[in-house]
Amino acid sequence: MNQKKIILASQSPRRHSLIKKLNVDFDTAVPAFDEKLDSDCYTDDAIKSLSLQKALSVLDNQDTDITMYKNCLIVSADTMVVLDNKIYGKPKNEEHAKQMLKELSGKTHFVVTAISVIDADTRKTASTVTKTFVTFQNLSDSLIETYVTKNKPLDKAGAYGIQEMGSEFIKQVEGDLENVIGLPTKTLKSMLENMY
Repeated sequence: MNQKKIILASQSPRRHSLIKKLNVDFDTAVPAFDEKLDSDCYTDDAIKSLSLQKALSVLDNQDTDITMYKNCLIVSADTMVVLDNKIYGKPKNEEHAKQMLKELSGKTHFVVTAISVIDADTRKTASTVTKTFVTFQNLSDSLIETYVTKNKPLDKAGAYGIQEMGSEFIKQVEGDLENVIGLPTKTLKSMLENMY
């Protein structure tokens, strides 16, 4: 692994705890970027573009002294839940969260995380996507109600955090579980190594 410092462009406590698994020196920065897509229909290119724009917003922030990012790699990630090509982002409120979970109930969706890495010195970039398929059990209205009331999943794509759910919610996971939580560290490690 290179010796450059990592700047994680995220406020997510889940991403903060996951990146620690890589044993890299990192700081965090708040992206100055509106993470809205032009369409509710999913494409790999759209989510890769979002994550890249988020990283660039940190690098190009007018209020930042550019020298503070010397010898740094800026890492950003965007996670989305997708069912039948429809994007499920963060719910607007608890009722919206319940509606999302009802729509995901009994079905297989995929969770996709786009990661972008920018070398702050050379502006070399890399972006990739990781997908994990998640099948929900048939969820009762009372189970959904209890989950949303207790866990307040308004900051989570698809209105859920898989780390809070047991087998009464999740029937099957195919792929990288860390990706569903918000940061596939194996993918990120490979990207960081490949920057040089």
